[in-house]
Amino acid sequence: MAVSQVIDSSFHEEVIKSNYPVLVDFWAPWCGPCRMIAPVIDQIAEDYKNVLKVVKINTDQNPTTATEYSIRSIPTLIIFVNGKKVDTVIGAVPKSCLLNTLAKHLHNKY
Repeated sequence: MAVSQVIDSSFHEEVIKSNYPVLVDFWAPWCGPCRMIAPVIDQIAEDYKNVLKVVKINTDQNPTTATEYSIRSIPTLIIFVNGKKVDTVIGAVPKSCLLNTLAKHLHNKY
């Protein structure tokens, strides 16, 4: 599964109702750290394509979802499992940090 874009109106269907764990990248085009972490997100999407869905949501264009999840700084990455928010990573963190966080929730799948 490649990284797909979601919007306010598709968030529930794409993320909350997903049968896979979902990594959501809250970002904006003007955000430097968001651009820095983008290749890492793409790589994780490729490496975990059989066990993890990865989506991006532009917080400027989709303020309803950003507000609902109290996004105050970007990039913010939220992991959802069975429609529930289970973990959050804020900022352009190293890939290893993101993988360690993911591993806590994918431990029996990868």
